[in-house]
Amino acid sequence: MTAEPLPLARPAGPAADRADADRPDDAAPREALYAPDHPLDVRRTTALLRRGAADPAWRVAPDGALWQATLTPAGPATRRLETTRHGVRVHAWGPGAEHAVAGVPDLLGARDASHGLPAHLHPLVHAAHRRLPGLRVPRSANLVESLVPAILEQRVVGLDAKASWCRLVRRHGLPAPGPAPEGMRVPPPAATWRDLPVWEWRAAGVEEARAGTVRRAMAVADRLQEAVDLPVAEARRRLLTVRGIGEWTVAETACRVLGDTDAVSVGDYHLAHLVGWALTGERTDDPGMVRLLEPWRPHRHRVVRLLEITAAARAPRFGPRSPRARPLR
Repeated sequence: MTAEPLPLARPAGPAADRADADRPDDAAPREALYAPDHPLDVRRTTALLRRGAADPAWRVAPDGALWQATLTPAGPATRRLETTRHGVRVHAWGPGAEHAVAGVPDLLGARDASHGLPAHLHPLVHAAHRRLPGLRVPRSANLVESLVPAILEQRVVGLDAKASWCRLVRRHGLPAPGPAPEGMRVPPPAATWRDLPVWEWRAAGVEEARAGTVRRAMAVADRLQEAVDLPVAEARRRLLTVRGIGEWTVAETACRVLGDTDAVSVGDYHLAHLVGWALTGERTDDPGMVRLLEPWRPHRHRVVRLLEITAAARAPRFGPRSPRARPLR
């Protein structure tokens, strides 16, 4: 299942050639149609990659199209994904447009074999799987854009972490190429994250522990990015070599970057309670959650996503709250 390139209409003749030569790269979009042979829910599949409704790298347009600004190996790019009855129509602008188009199938879960899920093992999972046949596990293959926000989410309230990410991307990201919605930004490259001064971290509410982990990770970002093409187990081991990155951060990154359908975020403040409540009607702890999810290996992350979407609103929240981050005034 690949994105099928579509021809771009263009005028012929010397005048048109001169006009193309004078036109910036992001004025000439790449276009393709991705037509998978399975149901696909683009919004819910990519929701895992968005850091809240205010994420400057993502935007849902009034017409329902989904926009993403991303940094590819070839440079910045903006993707527009529009669901049609024929499939997902893709437009991309910028130096990285061709790379962005080529990455759409993986982004939308083309490598995800959801048919192997033994959903029948629990009625709630079975009902959720039937209700959400188009939910896939994405594989962005962009480590920096998922690892940095995962580190920012360590041990703090999710709303604060998302606010920190949004502030830093707006201030230090690149303008989104092409006709992107106003305010969209391409997340910064590894070198920018590595060299951010301490006052920028403080103003965004990020203390030294998390900022230091980001700096250490970005100093070896090239080596970590290479792990995307390794087996999942080896990629996870490589991420764990960075001081400050533990199993929770690896799981939060692997399910987004590697398309890891088995990643479980052990150590999350609320996840174990949600899983326990959904599957047994009682709260549980991390070891209890791991035991409950064991029958669904290697689809444990998929089960968690199904429960998060369909059961989260019914799960009572108890236990300690994450500490609130406080920006420097």
